[in-house]
Amino acid sequence: MTPLASAAAAWSGHDTRLIVAALAGIAVIVVLITKLKVHPFLALALGSGVLGLVAGMPFAKLIDSFSTGLGTTVAGVGVLIALGAMLGKLLADSGGADEIVDGILRRSGERALPWAMTLIAVLIGLPMFFEIGLVLLIPVVLLVARRGSRPVMLVAVPALAGLSVLHGLVPPHPGPLVAISTLKADLGITLGLGLLVAVPTVIVAGPLFGRFAARWVDAVPPERLVPEARDGATERRPGFGVTLATILLPVVLMLGRAVAEIALPDGNGVRAVLDVLGTPLLALLVAVVVAMFTLGRAAGFGRDRISSVIADALPPIAGILLIVGAGGGFKQTLVDSGVGKVISQAAQGAHVPVLVLGWLIAVGIRLATGSATVATISAAGIAAPLAAGLSPAHLALLVLAIGSGSLFFSHVNDAGFWLVKEYLGMTVGQTIRSWSVMETIISVVSFACVLLLGLVV
Repeated sequence: MTPLASAAAAWSGHDTRLIVAALAGIAVIVVLITKLKVHPFLALALGSGVLGLVAGMPFAKLIDSFSTGLGTTVAGVGVLIALGAMLGKLLADSGGADEIVDGILRRSGERALPWAMTLIAVLIGLPMFFEIGLVLLIPVVLLVARRGSRPVMLVAVPALAGLSVLHGLVPPHPGPLVAISTLKADLGITLGLGLLVAVPTVIVAGPLFGRFAARWVDAVPPERLVPEARDGATERRPGFGVTLATILLPVVLMLGRAVAEIALPDGNGVRAVLDVLGTPLLALLVAVVVAMFTLGRAAGFGRDRISSVIADALPPIAGILLIVGAGGGFKQTLVDSGVGKVISQAAQGAHVPVLVLGWLIAVGIRLATGSATVATISAAGIAAPLAAGLSPAHLALLVLAIGSGSLFFSHVNDAGFWLVKEYLGMTVGQTIRSWSVMETIISVVSFACVLLLGLVV
């Protein structure tokens, strides 16, 4: 009898009921999102209800579990997402993003364009959500491809890879933040290891794979989407150096805290300061306040304009906050119903490595729902009981393994698939051969890097 069969045979009738409840809840979420096109927030709420009722939870306890999980998640992650959105909006509206793009392109030759686009996407992708970064970068991609007489895919794939890797692996993006909160991982360590994983992943899935994608796919973007070259001399916008420093400020503060915890003893004055400044909430808050001056004021914005930009950053993320909150409710329902404990015991009995299990769960939910964020939230909730006893480094690696799985093979049930298809003027087949393959490469390469790090940390 195999280890998995032995673990299954050991389940009691109650354990079997809990597994059926988990499968029923996930199935309801998948069907509602993919077939009935229900908003993920409602799908996660209804799926949580089905899970709890099938598991035999009293209705009052079910409501309390979902509400507690939703409130805790929004309180811990929602403010960080909001601050990240504010920073991204200031970067875009001030022209800081344009300055980064133009500054890097000025410094790169024609042969280095794919690498330049990768660097641009990584820098823009740090504070911005994937969809916002994509809308911002696609016109630049098309303009650069035309100006350099290069195949569109040679320039587009590196930019898409940079955005996607940051979206799935590096905070302050919603998926990684929720996984960090759920698994109680250290944000600074996760950020540091995430960047280590991101670099080789972006190189392989971006400039290197872009060469093959350019041969396989001849994309012809709609003419109306190709912008005219801007006259940068007429624009007032922040300088390249100050913009770059503003983008990297929260990253440096959070990494500084992680390094100080490792290198400096308790009671050290420098460590105490970095512990405070490197707290995610304070690091992002400091970055937003600094950006109001280094980006907003530098672009000539007055107080009213800066206030308006920050206010305008919040409505677009309302849906994201609801999805993240409902995901937290689903996670708490999994925990309180006992499903997480059963899955943990089964995984330990089957001797499935926790990193592999986290990746596989996220892959399955990603393929079913098409949403990287839903896959990350759900997989983190299921894998949470397995995180008990893991070291801080391995907790961070579990977050990254789940994030890697959440990016696996984007296809027709993913909104990002259609966004890329329409922007680049591709057929469904061309989008699969380029975008979907690229996403799969990101998932596999990043997970391989996570496993390698797991051997040495």
